[in-house]
Amino acid sequence: MTATWEQRLIEVEVGAVAHGGHCVARHEGRVVFVRHALPGERVRVLVTEDAGGSFCRGDAVEVLRASPDRVEPPCPFAGPGRCGGCDWQHASWPAQRELKAAVVAEQLSRLAKLDREVVVEALPGGPVDWRTRMRVAVGPDGRAGFRAHRSHRVVPVDHCVIAVPGALDGVVDRTWPPSSELVVTSDAAGRVHLTEIGPPVVRRGRRVPGPARRRRGSGTAAERAARRRWELRADGFWQVHPAAADALATVVGQWADCRPGDRAWDLYGGVGLFAAVLAEQVGPTGSVAVVESATGAVADGRANLADLPQVSWHAGRTEAVLAAPGFADRAPDAVVLDPPRKGAGRAVVGAIARSAPARVVYVACDPAALARDVAWFAEHGYELTQLRAFDAFPMTHHVECVALLRPAGAAPRGPAR
Repeated sequence: MTATWEQRLIEVEVGAVAHGGHCVARHEGRVVFVRHALPGERVRVLVTEDAGGSFCRGDAVEVLRASPDRVEPPCPFAGPGRCGGCDWQHASWPAQRELKAAVVAEQLSRLAKLDREVVVEALPGGPVDWRTRMRVAVGPDGRAGFRAHRSHRVVPVDHCVIAVPGALDGVVDRTWPPSSELVVTSDAAGRVHLTEIGPPVVRRGRRVPGPARRRRGSGTAAERAARRRWELRADGFWQVHPAAADALATVVGQWADCRPGDRAWDLYGGVGLFAAVLAEQVGPTGSVAVVESATGAVADGRANLADLPQVSWHAGRTEAVLAAPGFADRAPDAVVLDPPRKGAGRAVVGAIARSAPARVVYVACDPAALARDVAWFAEHGYELTQLRAFDAFPMTHHVECVALLRPAGAAPRGPAR
């Protein structure tokens, strides 16, 4: 077993960007995953994690030769050993998008065997002042902040450059019960909703979140997207970038391309953002089946889309609902899916492919999971025909992708008559 390098200082040439907010370097025959560096730089790295295997992790603590894309991070809490929320504050905004594009292309090449040029598109508003939803941790001293990278350690902050202005007022400038957590949402109406979740407690031998107590706001967030007004639980799922929901809904609508009378599935449907778009397309003679496992989201979705009787709701895990008797008796014309970060997985991909939709629109927040699932769709005869990527999380390594898959050799749908 290789002796550990932890806390060792090494000098490396930084190579390509890798998925996860770091770059790849090599030293003495081992791979080093380096944060706070950029491709082409020469840096000194403090090794922070080393299990003695073929790779270790470290932070660039000194830049010996800088990339022309390097900038001064706008946040004083960004950098080695500090807040782990932002990965690329030391890169210019155009360079951040190029790094993300390289990661998406590399994942598609490695996992799906597809060579594709990728462009990550900027959303309106710039790289700061965009995050509307966040979970704030509280340290043992009662101060609020964010966790360090790959750590439970809380880094206290007095502001956050990517948070929408005003979201953290009255949050980071006071103390809270140690080890509690704060859920903060700033909605489209400019209202801030704050819920305090108490320190974990032990019940039946398991650590579970403590009691929740609303501290500010009604707990119901108002949002606007897809030409509709939405009301949903403030701590429920919604895109964190103010422009993301509309951008994604627009692409989903274009690529789903449903016609009156069509049948569509909206899997991992949340409160029904994409279902609303699909319902407009299929009209009262068509149908949209939404599948969602979170009961709160289903309740919010039913309320928000009560004016669309062509939308039906199916509460449960996607793989279970797809396998339930009768659900897939009528094949869908189009399937939209927006799975969590782990992706859809082989069982869901297989169930979708067996239903033989003409179009599958896959919304993904993790390029590795997307590429893996694209490869599994290929095993069932589906090919990736279009891809768009959006910088819905500036300053971080995260990127939102939308992929269109069709049966191999299928001709594009002609114009509606």
